[in-house]
Amino acid sequence: MTEDQHTGKKYVGSDELYADVRRCMELSAEMNTGYKTEAEVRELLRKITGSEIDDTVRIFPPFNINYGKTTTFGKGSFVNFGCTFLGLGGITIEEGVFIAPHCVIATEYHPEAPETRHTLLTKPITIKKNAWIGASATILAGVTIGENAIVAAGAVVSHDVPDNTIVGGVPAKEIRKIRRNNADK
Repeated sequence: MTEDQHTGKKYVGSDELYADVRRCMELSAEMNTGYKTEAEVRELLRKITGSEIDDTVRIFPPFNINYGKTTTFGKGSFVNFGCTFLGLGGITIEEGVFIAPHCVIATEYHPEAPETRHTLLTKPITIKKNAWIGASATILAGVTIGENAIVAAGAVVSHDVPDNTIVGGVPAKEIRKIRRNNADK
């Protein structure tokens, strides 16, 4: 994987890791084949992550993930259909997170310099409690999405998002703070 997956160091592959990635992708493909109940999807997710998945977690297939052993899902989290997780660097989805359709969560990236571009680097992504990621948003390596934050549809997030903040655009920028105790407009 990496010397230390959470510091963004170089990816060091191994036959064992490649076998794990292959197995994870096969389980992901199985999840996406035919109709699966929510319980069946959660059971496949348990196999993908190698960890317990609470019965309140909901994933709508198709869902693609290349490596699940470093991915966690908090209670009450929801991932809508068509999402892709590139998880070698570690993905933490906290409680109550909503992820809309067709989002990409990518902990993996390559150096800019052409001579080292074939190197794979990783940094973890954390999406904190009650955050909402809008449709077709992309969250890039090393980003933390703050508690209660909203990422607008189509945004590309390359920097941390503070708690209780709405961001949008390419690259994502702060739009405003979340209003409290007001009816939605």
